[in-house]
Amino acid sequence: MTFEYDDDEYFMKEAIKEAKKAEELDEVPIGAVLVIDGKIVSRAHNLRESEQNAVAHAELLAIDQACRELGSWRLEEAVLYVTLEPCPMCSGAIILSRVKRVVYGAEDPKGGCAGTLMNLLQDERFNHQSEVSKGVMETECGQLLSDFFRKIRDRKKREKQARKEKDL
Repeated sequence: MTFEYDDDEYFMKEAIKEAKKAEELDEVPIGAVLVIDGKIVSRAHNLRESEQNAVAHAELLAIDQACRELGSWRLEEAVLYVTLEPCPMCSGAIILSRVKRVVYGAEDPKGGCAGTLMNLLQDERFNHQSEVSKGVMETECGQLLSDFFRKIRDRKKREKQARKEKDL
């Protein structure tokens, strides 16, 4: 099966499924799938809180899993689908593993390094550049994050109110 750009939405839906797994664990809902020749080679979601590990980002976990599965650190034919624009750390791993193309949903105005704050993935000073496609299912990906953080704010507000009432 040859990869077609029309498949972007299909594979982003798979990344969204991963993001929802993260959300069920009370993790920031970010998911990733790595695809080669139209087949999912690996899938992952954020596990930073669960593992108390700063590098347990969905992209890094998917890249690590793919390298182990394929027995190679070179992912030159891979397409990485991720629900949120990669951060500097993940962008570095994408460059170093030579991922061919990155497709992301929502932009990250605070840490996005695939075009928002900077574009590490296409910086010609590196020995590898990835093609970048942004905004695939952007609304759905962004909504997952907005809803998650709204729930956290609401929970904190309720906890603060409960403490206040307890002190009265």
